[in-house]
Amino acid sequence: QVQLVESGGGLVQAGGSLRLSCAASGTIFSINRMGWYRQAPGKQRELVALITSDGNTRYADSVKGRFTISRDSAKNTVYLQMNSLRPEDTAVYYCTSTMTTQSWDVPRIYWGQGTQVTVSS
Repeated sequence: QVQLVESGGGLVQAGGSLRLSCAASGTIFSINRMGWYRQAPGKQRELVALITSDGNTRYADSVKGRFTISRDSAKNTVYLQMNSLRPEDTAVYYCTSTMTTQSWDVPRIYWGQGTQVTVSS
């Protein structure tokens, strides 16, 4: 019933910028955390950035100072502004959200299908 759809990925040269967006839609009662993970070829999935409903954020050490996560609660959308991109940032980026679909239900984790980010040297 609920889905997360990412957009904004693509090919960019090192030093460039991209802005990823992820919109949640469907039957949503509330949204708690929203965030971004990424998975590069041959590596395990890692947390990139996370934002809570009250605006608290945390980032992977490798992206601190370069990436910024934000959210628009009215639009059920989370963003990831990526600056000073490096080839090491190349990965599939997955949006995630902890949401409650019904008032009586417990929060569950949902995932988007991913968007490819490729940074050339």
